[in-house]
This record gives sequence, structure tokens and C-alpha cells, in this order.
Amino acid sequence: MNKTCTKLTKMAKELTPRSENYSQWYQDLVIKADLAENSAVRGCMVIKPYGYAIWEKMQAELDRMFKETGHVNAYFPIFIPKSFFSKEAKHVEGFAKECAVVTHYRLKNDPENGGIVVDPEAKLEEELIVRPTSETIIWNTYRNWIQSYRDLPILINQWANVVRWEMRTRLFLRTAEFLWQEGHTAHATKEEAIEETKKILDIYADFAENYLAIPVIKGTKSANERFAGALETYSIEALMQDGKALQAGTSHFLGQNFAKAFDVKFTGKDGTEEYVWASSWGVSTRLMGALIMAHSDDRGLVLPPKLAPFQVIIVPVYKKNEELDEISKKVREITGKLVSVGISVKYDNDDNKKPGWKFAEYELKGVPVRIALGPRDLMNETVEIARRDTLEKIVVKTDGIEIYVKNILEEIQKNIFKKALEFRNQNTCRVDSWEEFKKIMKKGKGLVSAHWDGSPETEERIKNETKATIRCIPLNQDFEEGVCIYSGKLSRKRVIFAKAY
Repeated sequence: MNKTCTKLTKMAKELTPRSENYSQWYQDLVIKADLAENSAVRGCMVIKPYGYAIWEKMQAELDRMFKETGHVNAYFPIFIPKSFFSKEAKHVEGFAKECAVVTHYRLKNDPENGGIVVDPEAKLEEELIVRPTSETIIWNTYRNWIQSYRDLPILINQWANVVRWEMRTRLFLRTAEFLWQEGHTAHATKEEAIEETKKILDIYADFAENYLAIPVIKGTKSANERFAGALETYSIEALMQDGKALQAGTSHFLGQNFAKAFDVKFTGKDGTEEYVWASSWGVSTRLMGALIMAHSDDRGLVLPPKLAPFQVIIVPVYKKNEELDEISKKVREITGKLVSVGISVKYDNDDNKKPGWKFAEYELKGVPVRIALGPRDLMNETVEIARRDTLEKIVVKTDGIEIYVKNILEEIQKNIFKKALEFRNQNTCRVDSWEEFKKIMKKGKGLVSAHWDGSPETEERIKNETKATIRCIPLNQDFEEGVCIYSGKLSRKRVIFAKAY
């Protein structure tokens, strides 16, 4: 075994195999691939530069998609007066247990014991909630912005951080503080608000499938699983490699609930007053977790080219320092060609690290394409190209390399999606009996399409007995008369059950 192979094997051994402990594999990969780490604040994470670069790519694409559909960005305060939450009963009930509360505004020196203490004289007149979501502060603001139909629609998105005080945390998937975008729109009619809600769901599905390369199911949530304060919640649901489902994005039709809570009315064309109709929607850094768990392997990350911080890594292979100068000249030529067709490239000529170490490192980090070249390649006008998705290697001529690499990147993007879709199809089944359902859920893997009678009581019993939840009621499905797997009562639609993150 050569040194490169030895190093690759060693690096691979640093990751716990998925088959041995999937949860530990995930934790290992997030840390070793330099995506994020736990912080000094319990339940919070530090997103490292490489992880944040992926999030920035996600932000850029989503931001473009929002703006192309008429949305604009704004920013609202991170602090929300406690009284705002009490105005919408279902909303406060949904978030009460997760809220962090600010009670004082000043610290002072402790003359007796040293150090710093909270100044008891600096208590706030009204406590402030650290933003778990922004509906209340935004709708209080919209009251000042909206008077007539001419002020509508309002199509605003916010990139922000939020705090939901989670007790059991996991990097990217569930942390006390996380990053996200949240859209909040105001409309003159119910139909416009529903259309907006569905439009955003389509944007999320498009982004998930064409950028994250993750196939998703679009559907509505059951009443038990709806967003607190919504009349309808739409979601996209994905399947991870361990067989658990992940909610990858939600879009909510809020009706007039928040408009009524904050007295947001408008005067219509006919001169009558009416409450505004609303939507809200969001995706978060949880998508980073989805990206990792949907595609990566025991060697490390597998990144779709459209979201990779850099799509190509070029590594020089040489023994003598004077050889590096000639290699670097060729690399500049190759880089120019690749950049000219929109490919992002990094050249790693750090002489403190051996090529074998670099190969292993960039494989761990999921860089889609690796190009290696040495003195012999210069003589032959060739390079070695390695694909991260299939691990295939091929030697090609440098003439026309930009077209070759561009085609490979497109192939990788499609192949990653195809592999994830095949996995989902292989792990999705239709079930018509309670015994069969329990048997599948005991294994805890995959999506199950089954009939449900529509009652919250049945849904809760199924959850308590199997830990499976209704992920969504798929959109655009035909009516299919059947009986609920649990109660035996009439059902006209199937729903998707799964154990989930």
C-alpha cells in the first residue's frame, strides 16, 4: 500500500462508520470536516469558516430566488416585549417552553465577593423575549405600515438568528441558537396569501432538489404538527441515510390570526375595512445537517457542486522545489480556463503538507473534483482528475479541460440527486395493516405511506405506540378510499409516517 492509500485509510478510520454508530459518525464528520464545533455556551455552536461558506452559498441562492419573486430583505429587533406573545394564544403556547427571557439591563461589580453580578436595580419594566420567531414584532410593526389596499402586498424576508432553548442539542440539527431566514408577508385576500404560501413551498422544493440534490415530498402538516398560530402549514420532507425523516422547510398560511391579534386592518377599494391576510415561512442551518446526512459517506462529506465552497481543488505532486515553479505556471493556465466557465477553484501549494495528506483532507471535506499534476503530467500535457461522488480517477489532456470539468460537475450534481432518490424509493413503502406498520417502525427506517382517519387522537396514539409521526399529507394525490391502519375508520387519503429528527 502506497503512502497516499495509507493516509486515506487512516483518515477514514478517524470517522466512526455509519453502520456502527450513525449519530457518532455525524458528530465526527461535522467536527473533523471543520464545519462547526460546540461553543462555551451550552447548546450553542460555532460555525467555522468552511461550514459558513456552505451556508453562504445556500443564502445566496435562496436570496436570489426570493428576490426574483418580488421579495425584499429587512431586519427586525432580536428582542420582543413579553406582552406581544400574549396577544396570540396558540402562538405563545407553542413557544412558551423554548423562550429565553431578558429581565435586567445592567451588570455591576460585586464589592463583597469580587467579579460581576446583575444589578438588582436595573430590572426591566417589561421582560423581553429573545426572538424564537418574529411574527409578533413584525405584525406590531405592520400595523403602522398598512392603512389601505395600496400598501399591500408586503413581501419581506429577514436573515437572522433565533433562540429556542433546546435541552438536547446536536450541531446544525438542533441548537439553542441557529441561523435562518424568515419571510413574513401581508395580503389583501385569502387567495393571495395561500398562493404566496404555496409559491414559497415550491421555491424550497426547487432549492432542495436542484441545489442540495435532496429529493423531497411536498405536503401539508396535520393539525397536531402545524406551526403555532397557523391555519395551514406546508412542508418539504426529506429522508436521511439512517432512514429517519427530516423536515427541510416550512411555509405557513396564517389566515388573519396575527392581523386580528395586532389590529392590522386595511381599507379596501370599496371603502370597507378588513383584517390583513398573512403568511410566514423559513429554512434554517438545519439544511446543513440535511446536506451532510443525505449524501456523505464513511470517507467524509460529499458536497453537491452547486453548494461547494470551491468546486475544484488542484494539488501539485512533486519532489523537488524547482519542479513546483513549472507546475504552478501550468496551474495558473488551467485555473484561468476553469474560472472562465464559472468554476470555482482552489490551488493548494502549501509545502508543509504532503500530497497524500491533502488528498485525504479534501476528500473528507467533500470537494467535488480533485486535480493532481506533477512533472510527468507537464511533459504529457495531462492531469489526473478524481471525482468525490464515485471516487473514480481518470487521466485527461489539459486541452479543453474546462469543458470536461464543467461536464463532470454537472454529472456529479445529477448523480448525487439520483443516488438520494433511489435510496428514498427503496426505503418507502405502502402499508395497509397495523401489524405491518408496527413491524416497520420497530426497525425505525424509511417512509411509510398509510391511511389515517384524520383525527388528532389517532395520530397521538400512533406516535405514543411507535414514535412515528405524520411527516406530511402529500399534495396532489388522488383520493383513495381506504381504512385507517390504527382505528379502521374510513380514510380518503394516505399520509407519510416516519421516525424523524
